[in-house]
Amino acid sequence: MSTENPPLHPSSGTDRPRTQAGLASSLRIAVGRLNRRIRNEREDESLTLNQLSALGILERHGPMPVGELAAYERVRPPSMTRTVSALETLGLAVREPHPVDRRLAVVRITEAGLSRTAADRRRRDAWLTYRLRELTPDEREKLRAVLPVLEKLARS
Repeated sequence: MSTENPPLHPSSGTDRPRTQAGLASSLRIAVGRLNRRIRNEREDESLTLNQLSALGILERHGPMPVGELAAYERVRPPSMTRTVSALETLGLAVREPHPVDRRLAVVRITEAGLSRTAADRRRRDAWLTYRLRELTPDEREKLRAVLPVLEKLARS
């Protein structure tokens, strides 16, 4: 009989999870909590998270058809059509004719949309910068080291 302690339950303390499943669960919980906390620091809560995310995609990737935007967001095109319509009503995005295929329209973020996403990003970055100051230099260095791994997981 082994005298070694059994693997920790993901929510049972601060020790590292000892199994891959425990690591997965602990990572999911921690990243989810951090994500929720950062989302709570939004600049303007009149926008839904879906609307803000769509604006961010348009800002990063440029104008695109609604179907392509829906694919980025992993939602159905009718849902994205509603999101884009709301953004148009708010003056944050516009639909324009596709430059090659006139049967399609592309969605483009407006200057007002760019301003809104920039303000939102500044607020959330400021909150996280403040929180990072509470960590030790060693803890911040560990975060720097793990960032490429987290980015790899996020792209998968």
